[in-house]
Amino acid sequence: MLRTKTCGELRKENIGEFVELAGWVNAVRDHSGILFISLRDRYGVTQIVFSQGVGNDQIELVRSLHPEDVIRVSGVVQSRPDGIVNKTIATGEIEILSERIEILNRSQILPFQPSSPEVPTEETRLKYRYLDLRRSKMQRSLALRHRITKIMRDYFDELNFVEIETPILGKSTPEGARDYLVPSRISLGEFYALPQSPQLYKQILMIAGYDRYFQIARCFRDEDLRADRQPEFTQMDLEMSFVEMEDIIETINGLMARLMSEVLGRELKLPIPQMTYDEAMERFGHDAPDLRFGMELIDLTDIAKNVDFRIFREAALLENGKGRVRAINAKGAAEKFSRKDIDNFNSWVIEQFGAKGVAWFKVGSDGKLISPITKNFNEEQLRQIAERLGAEPGDFLLFSADTFATTCKVLNGLRRRLAVVLNLIDPDEINLCWIVNFPMFDWDVEEKRWIAMHHPFTSPLKSDLNYIDTEPGKIRAEAYDLVLNGFEIGGGTIRIHDSRIQSRVFELLGLSMELAREQFGFLLDALQFGAPPHGGIALGLDRLVMLFAGLDNIRDCIAFPKTTKAADLMTGAPSTVAMKQLDELAIKIK
Repeated sequence: MLRTKTCGELRKENIGEFVELAGWVNAVRDHSGILFISLRDRYGVTQIVFSQGVGNDQIELVRSLHPEDVIRVSGVVQSRPDGIVNKTIATGEIEILSERIEILNRSQILPFQPSSPEVPTEETRLKYRYLDLRRSKMQRSLALRHRITKIMRDYFDELNFVEIETPILGKSTPEGARDYLVPSRISLGEFYALPQSPQLYKQILMIAGYDRYFQIARCFRDEDLRADRQPEFTQMDLEMSFVEMEDIIETINGLMARLMSEVLGRELKLPIPQMTYDEAMERFGHDAPDLRFGMELIDLTDIAKNVDFRIFREAALLENGKGRVRAINAKGAAEKFSRKDIDNFNSWVIEQFGAKGVAWFKVGSDGKLISPITKNFNEEQLRQIAERLGAEPGDFLLFSADTFATTCKVLNGLRRRLAVVLNLIDPDEINLCWIVNFPMFDWDVEEKRWIAMHHPFTSPLKSDLNYIDTEPGKIRAEAYDLVLNGFEIGGGTIRIHDSRIQSRVFELLGLSMELAREQFGFLLDALQFGAPPHGGIALGLDRLVMLFAGLDNIRDCIAFPKTTKAADLMTGAPSTVAMKQLDELAIKIK
């Protein structure tokens, strides 16, 4: 071994010991002829002292060092002199009086200094990821990821789950996001698909009798990216047999309580509260609501039907009750936004959501509603609006009048944006909730067909099965999402275990029997050989670590992430390949 101790473990009790350390040079300082090296590894930082007594050759060697040179030092642990104890680091009470230094490798001039508090651009960080990963913040987030993963494995092992790996090379299916395709050299013209999830394999495992499965699974989706998504990601995947929805929810409740306790040192009150999908959309306009602050959506459609303000009235009177007029109340925020700010809000919702814009009122000191549109309402209508919204002097009221879906998007977006601007969010708060009873199907207007809201293997609620042949839009699913601080961190369902119901669902989704057999024949066959009732869930490990670490970007908890264009700036992937490789696969680039 080139070292006997790490740079983070020495304490006062080690004084007098002879030790050998190895690591990276953080900094070199010269104080009146006495040289100091700050030596770093992933465990911490230790101060090394060199006096003239070690010899001129050693002193000159130290003076030649640059940041990030890799060295090995040996010496005796001693107490730091009074007045220079560093209480900000764990090793701050000791230092090493070095007897010998050895340079293991020199570093070239750096594009950025990993120990500097100044963070370079993300493009630079990703190009030189091996340097970025030396930063203490990155090392803490990856260590946290390891710890969370270990706790998960221990927890499920205690509950008699078995970890089973499922294939990376699988079959392409028509539902969900775009697949990453892998051409087969053996079967020319045919392709594997990288898994978007282990969904079908874990259902097969339930049919095979492995009633408690889990896996830390690598998954791939060829979709547009954002701060909390990656083309390849990791999920904690599980499946259970002979269970109902509440059994899976209870299992994950226990996991989250364990993680909260062991990782964050907090007690999670169980059970985690549940909210139906319909309630979440009515109150917050989103199926992953951030419950750390209020500003709930309030419906004013009944009032709006009778006002002279055309935009409100027309939305309220849309046929089949499709239109809504809804609002949020930003308490005490009336004087915090100028007309320019309000115009920016208006432009933002038009650009982001394709909405008509937003209407607004400020509440004056006398309690009256003030806005350019006030003249379109009579006194009674203004009174009803103020009462419905709980308006008080100084409040700022924002309205959306459109279809239900658009008002959800607009007011959810404004709600989240205002919460940041008004500092309504406690950064240390962790708020969890379950969203349940999702619709089973969405209607795709462009394709004029039903699509699965979760996936086509989701079981309908037994009470709603009678709608399957008449009104599919009314069917609710045995589906459940876990939401943390406004982010969905997990989603699961009870699966269909009856091949007849599964075939009927495929038919509703526009899959002919022939295509269903071609794509999912192995599953339909397996369901006929004693498939038990089963269900499961997948938790997004990357997103969970991001939120537990208090990070803003999912790339900061992944060792080697991709950019928003799915590129690896360090390796240059994706890249061209040799024509010989394409010829072997019978592929020609169009």
